[in-house]
Amino acid sequence: MYAERLRTAANLRQAIVEAFARVPREEFLGPVPWQIGQPQLRDRAAPYITTREACRLEDIYQDVVVVIDPTRKINNGQPSIHARWLEAVSPQPGEAVLHIGCGVGYYTSILAELVGPSGRVVAYEIEPDIAARAQACLKAWPQVRVEVGDGSQPGGPYDVVYVNGGTTHARKEWLSSLTKKGRIVLPLTVHLPMFPYGGVGFVICAERGDGQWPVHVAQVGIYACAGARDPIAESRLRRFLSPDAAARIHALSIEPHIRGDRCLVHLGGFCLQT
Repeated sequence: MYAERLRTAANLRQAIVEAFARVPREEFLGPVPWQIGQPQLRDRAAPYITTREACRLEDIYQDVVVVIDPTRKINNGQPSIHARWLEAVSPQPGEAVLHIGCGVGYYTSILAELVGPSGRVVAYEIEPDIAARAQACLKAWPQVRVEVGDGSQPGGPYDVVYVNGGTTHARKEWLSSLTKKGRIVLPLTVHLPMFPYGGVGFVICAERGDGQWPVHVAQVGIYACAGARDPIAESRLRRFLSPDAAARIHALSIEPHIRGDRCLVHLGGFCLQT
């Protein structure tokens, strides 16, 4: 029922529905009671709620954020958001995936289900204890390797780069690791006072091409990604916080070029364009 609800919410292909149906979410979340995230994380005093009912499996098989560590603001993210991202980059059997910011590994396991035993997933988590939890939780998927770090030396090549944290740009190491037809999920965010625990902005899903990469854009709110934030880039991203402004972005270019009329957010090796 959980997976079928996600199918409806995100218009998923069958393989992704089946992956969500196979993976037991509770095995990644730690002991009960579970803390369920509020719909809007804007209450500085109480960003999360814990209720007596959050001891039941029915409570975590909803489209909800589940708190992993309230002190460090580490969550298991909202399933429908990840389902849409997975649909956009469409990992296939036998492919290789780089997962940046894997947390406790729940969505890493979904990626592993999608690439199957002939594929591979390399997952990075910057918090050593959380990475250790992910490694323990992911023992059932031998095609997964968990590393501690920010993914600054990712190796490769990868067919999919899946970034689970707010950035201001893509690291060149991630982009250069993509195969010729590789795809990337990249949340681009800025910090605002009303969202004290992370950032808001938009996520791009792009497919590598010979020149401009076609881009799909959607709104997002997410916590920051270590090692992929730049103050200059953040100031330029602020112009695209509204859905109408973000909708102007249709392509990504990573080739060196002089800033032109089509360039919206122009950095060395990373340019969002009309």
